[in-house]
Amino acid sequence: MANPNLRHAVRAIVLDDKDRVLLCRFDLPSQDVVVWAAPGGGIEVAESPLQALERELDEEIGLVLMDEPPHIWHQRVVAEGHAEGYDGVINDYYLIKKDNFTPSGSLGVEILRTENITRFRWWSMGEMQAYQGDAIFAPRDLAALLEQLLRAGAPQEPLALGL
Repeated sequence: MANPNLRHAVRAIVLDDKDRVLLCRFDLPSQDVVVWAAPGGGIEVAESPLQALERELDEEIGLVLMDEPPHIWHQRVVAEGHAEGYDGVINDYYLIKKDNFTPSGSLGVEILRTENITRFRWWSMGEMQAYQGDAIFAPRDLAALLEQLLRAGAPQEPLALGL
């Protein structure tokens, strides 16, 4: 694939004061999969990554950015069928530390459902590591990545991630 059509998105690793991570549950019936992933979404035309992150966090979880968060991970996945209508994805992840809150985005529950987001949950490291359900985490090694992040802090340059 010479020049793949990739969906570019921004995502936030939101950690609370107990080092729990806030994840969105995406029910994707067209792909027959359920995914727990960080809040965020696609970058629109003429938007910078930071502007997209600010918009997505407001829409999905009602979080207002006060400062530019550190860019911690860069994920590039080229795989047919990985993202409906695209040859794959690019996800740029940013770290946000925030006291625990109840997610309540400006889009509202019904509109989020049309985007396949069905709920939110704060996950502890132990809960993620012990999880035995059918859903998958995105990225797949999210628990190990978070463990490294908590131990070493934000990297100087974004870490390159695979699937």
